[in-house]
Amino acid sequence: MRRIPLAPLLLGLAGLIPFVWGAATLSFPGLLTWGLDALGPRFVGPYIQLSYGAVILSFMSGVLWGFATRTSGMRAAVGYALSVIPALWAFFMTGGGPTSAAVNLIYGFAGLLLLDFAFYTWKLTPPWWMHLRLLLTVIVLLCLSVGVYF
Repeated sequence: MRRIPLAPLLLGLAGLIPFVWGAATLSFPGLLTWGLDALGPRFVGPYIQLSYGAVILSFMSGVLWGFATRTSGMRAAVGYALSVIPALWAFFMTGGGPTSAAVNLIYGFAGLLLLDFAFYTWKLTPPWWMHLRLLLTVIVLLCLSVGVYF
C-alpha cells in the first residue's frame, strides 16, 4: 500500500499553510500589508515561516524518535541519535537573520528528507511515508526559497 491515507495527507497539507502564507505575503505586497494589519508582523513573510519551520523540524524529531522505538539494539540507538538532529538543527541554525535562517531551514528540511528515507529503508515507517514526505518537503523548500532566492 503506497497510497497516502486521507487523514495524514490532509493534515500534512494543512501543515503547509504557514509556509505557503509566508511565501504569498513575500510575493504580494498587498497581501503583506493586509497581513501586517490583520495579524501582525510575526505572522507574515519570513517570520511565520521561520518560527513554524523550527517547530516542524522539532516535531519531526519526535516522529523519527517514535519510529526508532520500532526496532532494537544498535539500529534503535542509531535511530534515536539521528532523530534528535532536526530539533538540534532548528535550535542552533535559525538565528542570524531571516535570510540565513531560511537557508538553514532549507538545508534542515532537505536533511530531514534523507533521515526519512533512512527510516523508510529500515522499514520503520508506513509504506506510504516517502510519498507524503517528498510531497510536503518539496512544497516547504519552494516556499522557503521565495524569501531567499526571489
